[in-house]
Amino acid sequence: MKATEVVEQLKQKFPGQPEYIQAVSQVLGTIEEEYNKHPEFEKANLIERLCIPDRMIMFRVSWVDDKGNVQNNMGYRVQHNNAIGPYKGGIRFHSSVNQSILKFLAFEQTFKNSLTTLPMGGAKGGSDFSPRGKSNAEVMRFCQAFMNELYRHIGPDEDVPAGDIGVGGREVGYMFGQYKKLTHQFVGILTGKGQEFGGSLIRPEATGYGNVYFLQNMLKTKGLDLKGKKVLVSGAGNVAQYTMEKLLQLGATPMTCSDSDGYIYDPDGIDEKKLAYIMELKNVERGRIKEYVEEYPNAKYVAGAKPWFEKGCEIATPCATQNEINEEAAKALLENGCIAVSEGANMPTTPEATKLFQDAKILYCPGKASNAGGVAVSGLEMSQNSERLKWTREEVDNYLHRIMDDIHANCVKYGTEADGYINYVKGANVAGFLKVAKAMMAQGIV
Repeated sequence: MKATEVVEQLKQKFPGQPEYIQAVSQVLGTIEEEYNKHPEFEKANLIERLCIPDRMIMFRVSWVDDKGNVQNNMGYRVQHNNAIGPYKGGIRFHSSVNQSILKFLAFEQTFKNSLTTLPMGGAKGGSDFSPRGKSNAEVMRFCQAFMNELYRHIGPDEDVPAGDIGVGGREVGYMFGQYKKLTHQFVGILTGKGQEFGGSLIRPEATGYGNVYFLQNMLKTKGLDLKGKKVLVSGAGNVAQYTMEKLLQLGATPMTCSDSDGYIYDPDGIDEKKLAYIMELKNVERGRIKEYVEEYPNAKYVAGAKPWFEKGCEIATPCATQNEINEEAAKALLENGCIAVSEGANMPTTPEATKLFQDAKILYCPGKASNAGGVAVSGLEMSQNSERLKWTREEVDNYLHRIMDDIHANCVKYGTEADGYINYVKGANVAGFLKVAKAMMAQGIV
């Protein structure tokens, strides 16, 4: 298998899908050597079967707004691969959602879920509907209309969606209620549910906590820890919030926070009180991050920009969206003394920026490894639902910590190069790939 040839073939089959092609290119380039050690993979044309989703479901979602007008959005579910377990992956509600973005996310999810060692396949779904600016009633009506079609394609042993950008506890609750009404079944069909009806403790925190646990492990390989470190964080949703919370618990100081309009930089650092303000602002008031400087005027707000050019920080953790660290931003981070980048978002670093980090031999981990904590605890929520049990916060957190330690160990196993540098991108991709590939081979051509 030559990665470049496979990518060119996929470009011909799926024109106009840059995010999907980018994700495939980044993975195939790192697993090519390992793949070619297994001629049986090539005979079974395994690589193309792994890159192309099992199926993609697309449907219209019609709903009524508060003025009585009928609105139409598109709904999608990409069921990528279920070789090691039921399809599993989030639902994203955002105006940017399209087939390319969901295919890239489902492709990445397949490897991420494999890394957790839990029996979960890869999927992703969503809609170009944005909850921003909508009333609770409008969000409820949209979620119900979305589930009116999606329910036909999911099930506790078939496909178990979760939340993602634009889909939090409110949206999951509305979708779960509609699924229950349509099927007359109370099953663990969605993860990220409320505590009152089957949700797992630590689930909202899981991606952020797991991101920091992985970062801890990376720093340990250099004999370092988080105490006293200043950290650039992007995003202001669950991942960013709980990344900051865990950083503070472990002695580091987050300095920035952002949303789609811009970012804030606080020279005094974001402490527990300030983080509580951000959580109230974003989760309850659904406000914008620029309001932070009204409460804390010593901070600055920069509109239409990313935080990666701020100086004096040793660590960066992008927790917003794809391709937010480009080549220019990567150069600035390196020039300003950044020693580690741990991705809390999915594919937030462009290929050019990734190469710069790797050439500089800094600690750099892709999201499929460092942000796998969210789907790991989703898997643990599925287990609790199946057992009709609820584990304690400590039990879930211990499971999460152990899973992130195991993911790091596998990345080191498959990613350590001859000079001792740990190529976490290669390590994560190879470890995730081998498990899925062997399962696919064992199950025949299906």
